[in-house]
Amino acid sequence: MLSRSFLKSGHTPTLLSAFLYFDLSFMVWVILGPLGVAISKTLHLDPGQKGFMVAIPVLSGALLRLVAGVMVDHIGPKKTGLIGQVIVMAGLGLAWFLGINSYDQVLMLGVVLGVAGASFAVALPLASRWYPPEHQGLALGIAGAGNSGTALAALFAPGLAQTFGWTNVIGLAVLPLAVAFVVYLIFAKDAPNRPPPKQLSEYLGVLRTADAWWLMLLYGVTFGGFVGLSSSLTIYFNSEYGLSAVTAGFFTAACVFAGSFIRPVGGALADRFGGVRTLTVVYMLAAVGLTLASFEAANPYIALGVLMFSMMALGAGNGAVFQLAPQRFGKEIGVVTGLVGMTGGIGGFYLAASLGWAKQATGSYQPGLLAFAGLALLALACLTGVKARWRQTWGAQAAGAPLRL
Repeated sequence: MLSRSFLKSGHTPTLLSAFLYFDLSFMVWVILGPLGVAISKTLHLDPGQKGFMVAIPVLSGALLRLVAGVMVDHIGPKKTGLIGQVIVMAGLGLAWFLGINSYDQVLMLGVVLGVAGASFAVALPLASRWYPPEHQGLALGIAGAGNSGTALAALFAPGLAQTFGWTNVIGLAVLPLAVAFVVYLIFAKDAPNRPPPKQLSEYLGVLRTADAWWLMLLYGVTFGGFVGLSSSLTIYFNSEYGLSAVTAGFFTAACVFAGSFIRPVGGALADRFGGVRTLTVVYMLAAVGLTLASFEAANPYIALGVLMFSMMALGAGNGAVFQLAPQRFGKEIGVVTGLVGMTGGIGGFYLAASLGWAKQATGSYQPGLLAFAGLALLALACLTGVKARWRQTWGAQAAGAPLRL
């Protein structure tokens, strides 16, 4: 998969630095989910509150991605990433030092954790600008595999909370972030072909382009499903199957690893067969998986298999969408990444919150899962409607550059 031409065409230290920064930022972005069982016991939260608690960082990260995207195009991805990392480390350290004693304080921490979620709009342009169009899918798939950080949170946070207390886990999270900060500071470099800064009105002008809205919708489903489930599955396995917080975290980590590490595969498949064709298969598989997951399985291992299948479909879709985005918006990739990433986060907020609300109102997660399966089918219908126009107009705009739609 990593051909000689790929390795020669870009800047490997930057690509790996972007991955590490993204990976550990995502670890802390969703950390309230794996800690949710412990937090809810301490603060006596109901299912609706638990769902909203894990959804707030996702929403905050979604909105801040737009800000980060504009900063990337204005001051460069490296400086933007450094600023974001300092804010997150300071916020976590302060929360640990002062303590968290109420639901409102947890929500305030969730807003700060959204800055870590905005790393998406920094790491992907940082990597993307080093690579030519024919390697965009794989490069962004590798950088975007930092989604796996959500698995690290699920894998380690519940056990650490059991040993040291969940409040101390908030403080311990600063240590790996500090390592990532040093690596990023030393090895990450802005690409030499960075476009000159534009006025804010020029960035927002992207919103007048219909293709930007279509990409936002497509990613709202693939990444929204991925991060919404990543944030919620520890609570889901604990609630539905009575698993301990640690075991539920292991199950969640398996699902997240499956979805994260297939993202580069999705990007590579999109490079080879086209992003549209890859996404067509992705949405069909995701709709099937989420529908099956909505029916309570006979045992947690069957549920684990179905959810891993769903996460793999969504993860591959994340890579495929970002094979398409640079082909259409190469000069505006920073702000487009911010916009598309924002809607991905909003999709995750909707799924995480709706699962909690569904459980609170009906006693079951099924309505929330079925509704999101319906969104996958809607995305499939929209993609089918625009693909012919994309293949005609994008090819003309590329002025002879090779496209894989």
